Order: sequence, then C-alpha cells, then structure tokens
Amino acid sequence: MPPSSRNEETLHHILDTAMDLFARDGFDSISMSAIAEAAGVSKANIFHHFKSKDELYIQSLRRACDASHSSLEAMANGEGDAWQRIEGFLRAHLHQMFQQSRDSRLILREVVENRPGTAQRLAQDVFRNNFNRLVAIIAECQRSGALRSTLDPVFVSTLLLGTNVFFFQSQEILQHLEGVDFGNDPDRYVRQFMDIFQHGTLPIENSQEEV
Repeated sequence: MPPSSRNEETLHHILDTAMDLFARDGFDSISMSAIAEAAGVSKANIFHHFKSKDELYIQSLRRACDASHSSLEAMANGEGDAWQRIEGFLRAHLHQMFQQSRDSRLILREVVENRPGTAQRLAQDVFRNNFNRLVAIIAECQRSGALRSTLDPVFVSTLLLGTNVFFFQSQEILQHLEGVDFGNDPDRYVRQFMDIFQHGTLPIENSQEEV
C-alpha cells in the first residue's frame, strides 16, 4: 500500500475511534492518550493529523453530519413534488439516524450538553452548512407554491429536524406507551407527521389556506 494510502487509512481510523469515544463518554471525559490507546497509535501520530483535541472533535462532528448532507441533496434533486421530497427527506434522515446511531448520539450529546463557549463555533463550523441548505430548499418549495409563503423557512426547517430528533431520542419509551402504534414504525410516524404538516389539524371543512 502506498504511503499516502496508509496515511489516509490511519487518519480515518483515528477519526472513527475518536467518534466512538466521544459519542460514548463526551468531549471532556476523553483524553488524547485514551484515543491513541484505543486506536493503537501514538499521540504523536494523532497530532500529525490533528493539531488539537478540539480540532479532532470538530472533524468528528462534521463527519457525523455527512449523512444529513446526502439526504438534503437527495431532497433537493429528487423526483416528485415538494411534499413528496420533504417526506422522502424526513424518512431518509430518520432511518439514517437509527442506522448510524453512534453519529446521531455524538451530535445530540453536544447539542444537549452545550459546553460553555462552544455553541457559536459549532453552529458556524459544524451545523451551519446543512441547516442553511435545508432552509434554502424549504424556501424554494415556497417559491414553487407548494408551501405557504408567509411561513418562516427557518422555523419550518427547525420543526422538521426537531420532529426526527424527538422520535430518535424517545422511540424506546414511545413503543411502550399505551395507544402509540408508531413506536416501532418510523415510516408511519413520518406519514402521520406529514399529514398534519401538509393539511393542519382543523377539520377539513373548516380549514383555510391562510391562518
């Protein structure tokens, strides 16, 4: 294997190991020595690829967000009308959260813990691009006439993401609550949300285009 390929493989191995540890124990509880030991490399090797633990952590979060970026591009360029593409994004994003649960928990651990002094940097360096992309897609859906133009696309984007995050975090409890028939069925959960999101909660005969 060429040196450049070995170097790239080592980088990804270090990053993957760091993501495992950060997702399990959090940033403050993990040292660079612990990451080096778990990865089977020296601390010097880690610092060859990453200048600091903070940089390694930021790169771990960015990598954890890669799946969301893929879902967003599929939503932007997919077939079907705006509603079908929004539903497709929600379904794909939710399934990815479960399939890549380590990455999801890594991201949500940071959001929940909200370490002092990190929120602004994380918003700008990790989450901004994907969030802005979603806002832009929702705004385009509004321009096409699919969504009401008076809605705030930033709020709509927050609502969509929050809907999936809630199900991911509470699914184990939901499936044991009486009357919850979607606890083990993410697709049914998404369909029911989309029905409310698209049509509202008023009786059909009383619903209005603008409220």
